[in-house]
Amino acid sequence: MKSNRTYRACTRCIMDTIADSNITFDEAGVCHHCLRYDDMFSTRVVRGKEGEAILGSLVEKIKVAGKGKEYDCIIGVSGGVDSTYVAYLVKKIGLRPLAVHLDNGWNSELAVKNIERVLNNLGIDLFTYVIDWEEFRDLQVAFLKASTPDGEIPSDHAIFAVLWREAASRGIKYIISGMNFTTESICVPDWAYGHSDWRYIKDVHNKFGTRKLRTYPHFSLSYLLYINLLHRIRTVSILNYIDYNKNEVMRVLTNELGWQYYGGKHHESVYTRFYQGYVLPKKFNIDKRYGHLSDLINAGQITREAAVSEMQLPPYPEQQQAEDLEYVSKKLGLKDGAFDEIMALPCNNFREYRNSFEFVNWLKSISNHLRGAGLYPR
Repeated sequence: MKSNRTYRACTRCIMDTIADSNITFDEAGVCHHCLRYDDMFSTRVVRGKEGEAILGSLVEKIKVAGKGKEYDCIIGVSGGVDSTYVAYLVKKIGLRPLAVHLDNGWNSELAVKNIERVLNNLGIDLFTYVIDWEEFRDLQVAFLKASTPDGEIPSDHAIFAVLWREAASRGIKYIISGMNFTTESICVPDWAYGHSDWRYIKDVHNKFGTRKLRTYPHFSLSYLLYINLLHRIRTVSILNYIDYNKNEVMRVLTNELGWQYYGGKHHESVYTRFYQGYVLPKKFNIDKRYGHLSDLINAGQITREAAVSEMQLPPYPEQQQAEDLEYVSKKLGLKDGAFDEIMALPCNNFREYRNSFEFVNWLKSISNHLRGAGLYPR
């Protein structure tokens, strides 16, 4: 979002008052995102011999919980770097995963090829949930009309819902996540909110949707508690137990599995590529590369100077942006300048709609406390 504050940038990463209007700095000019990274790192990441030991113990628990079942864990796959490396790693450490993929109608050809090639090479079974396109299209258009920067929430929420649904129905106690704190730590609520907030999603759709969401995969916060407390299904961010380096990981995936890079973070989805590279920068003045590159700076995987240079380039090639604009508009049924009208709407944020923001934050704080105490997987 645009800021009226005097411009200031972090002395360590590249986050600034343009990227985050609510950013704060300490006496040395280091932003609160970097300070949060330092503060939370030890509760989310454990490396070296200690990481190996904890991961080994966790693997044994997963094997015991899955004894006698066809699969002992579930992994989500998108064709991207993180989820692909999770697939590689779980096989390497001897687990028996079922790969689950949400087909929301926006897969790039390369993503589909990556998923097929990687899973075939690793010998992992795949379950694909194909979402009802007309329902999903209606929800995506509703979020565009809501004029918040949360247009990816319909996909993210459905992915979590499908993963938990499959785990519960199959009696599987562990979901292995590709999230890793090392390179995915920066959190700006005004960039995107609502991954787990069905109340928010439902209110947006009630205001701007045109059809019933009869089959759309979703979950309430009470269901989330039910899954965790009664079913005792645990989500494990396995990459937090290893030394996770993006460039090295991509080299391994390319050389050993025939995986191909798709050009940008989350660009395995056409809609994500377009939304993050076109809609967010042009309408909301949000460029998520600020966060992605700042995380890599904090992880020691890129220099601040290299990140600043990368930010001088467009989010992705402008010719491809124009092609994506035409394709997305047509696929969403937005004709005769309807997409331009949506882009011209005044910007809102999730606070304009019914939401459970305070309760979600409380749950996150409880989870982080449990992780810090060693009572919940990292």
